[in-house]
Amino acid sequence: MTTAAQPSVASPVPMLDINRQNGPLLAEMERAIAEIGRSGAFLHGPACKSFEEAIAKYCHVEHAIGCASGSDALLLSLMALDIGAGDEVIVPSFTFFATASAVWRLGAKPVFADLIPETFNIDPADVARKVTTRTKAIIPVHLFGQCADMEGIRAAAPGIPIIEDAAQAIGAEYRGEKAGSMGLLGCVSFYPTKNLGGWGDGGLITTSDATLAAKLRVLRDHGQNPRYHHSLVGVCSRLDSIQAAVLHVKLAHLDDWAAGREQNARRYAAQFARLGIDRQLGLPQVAEGCATVWNQFTIRVPGGRRDALQQYLNERKIGSAIYYPIPLHLQKCFEPLGCQRGSLPESERAAEEVLSLPIFPEMTREEQDRVIGAIAEFCGVAGGSVKRAA
Repeated sequence: MTTAAQPSVASPVPMLDINRQNGPLLAEMERAIAEIGRSGAFLHGPACKSFEEAIAKYCHVEHAIGCASGSDALLLSLMALDIGAGDEVIVPSFTFFATASAVWRLGAKPVFADLIPETFNIDPADVARKVTTRTKAIIPVHLFGQCADMEGIRAAAPGIPIIEDAAQAIGAEYRGEKAGSMGLLGCVSFYPTKNLGGWGDGGLITTSDATLAAKLRVLRDHGQNPRYHHSLVGVCSRLDSIQAAVLHVKLAHLDDWAAGREQNARRYAAQFARLGIDRQLGLPQVAEGCATVWNQFTIRVPGGRRDALQQYLNERKIGSAIYYPIPLHLQKCFEPLGCQRGSLPESERAAEEVLSLPIFPEMTREEQDRVIGAIAEFCGVAGGSVKRAA
């Protein structure tokens, strides 16, 4: 039961503060950008090439192909596999819109699969049920920074190409394999709020298939190679040198930032357990063999109380977010597919219950204490103060 405690007048606790991350690296990033300004190599320059090589090494793949966004990475991957009208691609419904929209834009049919309640990731058992002779690819999403059950997905659809949507999961691991290295292709987003975020849009595709890598490099540049000779109908989707330079500077710190997120996640879990809040809320679970990078710390608030908790936090100037309030199979634009409410019950339940809390690595102990204390108050837990030693 919610208490009558008054909203705090303390400074806001943001959901994310990208300036805290960028600030200490600002001078180094500005020097890298200045070098590009002097060289004039704004596209396909040395900064892009060196960053692609660094990401390929980091993700344990042979090739990395930069592009304009994570959404374009998905689209280009599907184009590289020649997916189009009459084809089906199995995707989760509980994910960001781009996963399914890339399929739809090519005239193919997104086939929505349900999720595993504990991890929010696509359920291999439902994938197996959705496979048909028209299935040309599967796009598992490593949601909230945790890899999907790749072994289960491979077993559910042997021989069908897998495109990893690793937009939220660069650096995550599944049984020792890096996100983006387990499928035929992997897609990464560098949107500013991601764990590795740029100063604008940016994306990248990973693969160890040399033929696909070469095709992707042509597709991202209008399908031309050499210039003005078009063997394919491509798109204009290039990672510019300024973004590559910024991201290369930040890449060196990515694992340290992931460790900071991990520390915050462990503290949330420990404090919620100590206060008994874990008996009222569903805490995020990490599957065996997975090393998550905690792009989000997403709890479940059952009993129709999620929106009330978010309002309670808002009144206390504490940030939170709902990822995602409407599963994709129920979005208006996909009505022609004929999906009905109740067809993916776990995805629909998650959309009604999830609430993501601040977990960014620069978050202070005092800020996290405020989040924990406010949730304890909302849950009616007496003595909701946080132990400083935890």
